[in-house]
Amino acid sequence: MSVVVQSTRGWVLDARSLIDEGYSRCLRLRDKSHVKCRFKSQCFQILKSHYSVSASAAVDEGSTDMLQKTDKASKKRKRKHSELNQGEIDSQAFHEKIRSVVLEGTKSLMDSAQSLGHLNGVTDAVKEPLPSQECSLAALCEMAKELPLVDEDEQEECVQPLVAEGGCTSHVDLFSRVTENGEEWATVVTLMGEEYVIPPHTAFLLSDFTRMRPLVHYGRRFDLIVMDPPWENKSVKRSRRYSSLPSSQLKRLPIPMLASPNCLVVTWVTNRPSHLRFVRDELYPHWGVEVVAEWLWVKVTTSGQFVFPLDSHHKKPYEVLVLGRYRSTADNATSSSGTSEAPVEDQRLIVSVPSALHSQKPSLSEVLKPHVGAEAKCLELFARSLQPGWTSWGNEVLQFQHASYFTLTPADDGAEVPRGGAAD
Repeated sequence: MSVVVQSTRGWVLDARSLIDEGYSRCLRLRDKSHVKCRFKSQCFQILKSHYSVSASAAVDEGSTDMLQKTDKASKKRKRKHSELNQGEIDSQAFHEKIRSVVLEGTKSLMDSAQSLGHLNGVTDAVKEPLPSQECSLAALCEMAKELPLVDEDEQEECVQPLVAEGGCTSHVDLFSRVTENGEEWATVVTLMGEEYVIPPHTAFLLSDFTRMRPLVHYGRRFDLIVMDPPWENKSVKRSRRYSSLPSSQLKRLPIPMLASPNCLVVTWVTNRPSHLRFVRDELYPHWGVEVVAEWLWVKVTTSGQFVFPLDSHHKKPYEVLVLGRYRSTADNATSSSGTSEAPVEDQRLIVSVPSALHSQKPSLSEVLKPHVGAEAKCLELFARSLQPGWTSWGNEVLQFQHASYFTLTPADDGAEVPRGGAAD
């Protein structure tokens, strides 16, 4: 069960189950065998929080006790207020504004989850190391930028099937065409000499800003657009884990060309107030998107503790999502999925155990479904993985689809193996 708890305060999610739901049926293309496919459990076994002994406090210790401890920490911070720079002062002000929502909401949601037997510290006890496969496709994407752009008049079909007739994938052009897996089954395919697990009814484009034209020409307008930009910050520059992007460059994203009327636009934002202000005051207005809510993703351990101290100066146990509606010139238009616009409540919490893999976010498909409809067309920008039924774009779009992140075992349930051919 991927949605463990749902209430007026938000949701508790099982992030791994959200991934596994897309792979209930999986076909290994090279030998046409039916396999069981699950994302590796050790990626979501965050057993301990990063609390110091003096400041440790589990969410389930009780809100009164937690409030007393965090209030003492808050008083200590105020004495050092003059030592903070402006960015830190702004960050602290935002934190004080939402901390009670995080503290009380998480306590309520965790109480419900633990009463149902979830987040009680029980794990699969898998002691294998985390997958460390480097996706070579990102490097190939960088090399593809050196190829000359094709004139629009000479542009061939911008869409291609993942699996051609006869089960061949050797000629798939990942960098200048949208690739579709129209099958009912997830498919394990070999791309550029590596195996990847591709969910059913999904489409993706592996490119950067300079090669987005196939996505624009794809011919779809989306009812939901989710993005997790590679924000600039000092830790990213030090670690060199991925290339960051100046905030101003995000304005180049062709959202008005991709969004349907009233499209819900959701952006993951770091805890830097400057990034939050940029999204609210510059980026969304530039696209014609109206801010409607801010949600918070709260990260907890397998036993329900915050992964970082709630009042930590350096890292917080939450991240912000800014939700907005794209307002086209047709004020009374409805979305292409034919659903009416549902109101989006403010300050909802999404509580889950985070992935130990860098920058892997939980799927928002289930929590956003009431606001876009079950049949909505969904797009993820700066994606590092794929979702069933979604279109995804980014220069690392297959990062977490590499077979090394999954446990693949022969199926013994007698399931019928499909003979091929795209789904209707």
